[in-house]
Amino acid sequence: MPRPLISIIIPTRNRKTLITAAIDSVLQQTLQNFELIVVDDGSTDATQEVLRAYGNHLTCLRIDPAGPSAARNCGIAAAQADLIAFLDSDDRWMPHKLERQLAHYSSNTNVMVSQTREVWIRNGVRVNARAKHRMHSGWIYERCLPLCIVSPSSVMIHRKVFDHIGLFDESMLACEDYDLWLRIAPHYPIHLIDEELIIKYGGHADQQSRCIPALDRLRIKAICKSLDSEDLNNTQRTAAVAELQHKCQIYAAGCRKRGKDSEARDYEATASRYTQQQPDDEGRQ
Repeated sequence: MPRPLISIIIPTRNRKTLITAAIDSVLQQTLQNFELIVVDDGSTDATQEVLRAYGNHLTCLRIDPAGPSAARNCGIAAAQADLIAFLDSDDRWMPHKLERQLAHYSSNTNVMVSQTREVWIRNGVRVNARAKHRMHSGWIYERCLPLCIVSPSSVMIHRKVFDHIGLFDESMLACEDYDLWLRIAPHYPIHLIDEELIIKYGGHADQQSRCIPALDRLRIKAICKSLDSEDLNNTQRTAAVAELQHKCQIYAAGCRKRGKDSEARDYEATASRYTQQQPDDEGRQ
């Protein structure tokens, strides 16, 4: 078989009632030169039966339950193409998604990461994204700090990016995408294709982000990792420290409300430690 232009990776776990819509939205793409890899993260429902019904239209990989990072990393390891796209098993693509995104790469040969705009559906109703979720294009590290503004289901990433910055952090049970963008954004501009090419669905009880409490704790971990790297210029570092202080303050206040004074002090100390490391001179640009 000829090498595909794009490798598509869908991680899933116990999504037998949702996965078919995601897969069908891939198989109905106007551009068909791709491989589809579905990584089953230890499903205990009928997901395997659903996947077998697709025959050779997809490759199914099965792993022991390890979370979305491990599932995506497994798919990346098996991928044959240089361009890699992800789709969450509860989202769908518009029919021209791959065609439009590949055309952008063809017209801009230096592009390494791109995403598209999205439609949000919550509990069956279309909702407008709030201002804080607004997508941006270019060198967007500072804009990535408050919360995740890059959607895994919309991105297309060149394999060289993963070779450079590493894979998804498998220790992150949630916010793994937030962590990845903080590692990518200092090195690569993230291009935005100004067209709604994915539909994101929310409101169901098994969403990973709803199952993990205190997401800010994981975002704090990701910001600390970013600050500990040597990837940031002084402008980016200043922004990261400011956001770390903000998140640590909020999380520490929550700890005190729950009577966890020791944990609160730990997070306040974390913010203080990085603040004291701030450089005084202008950094590299």
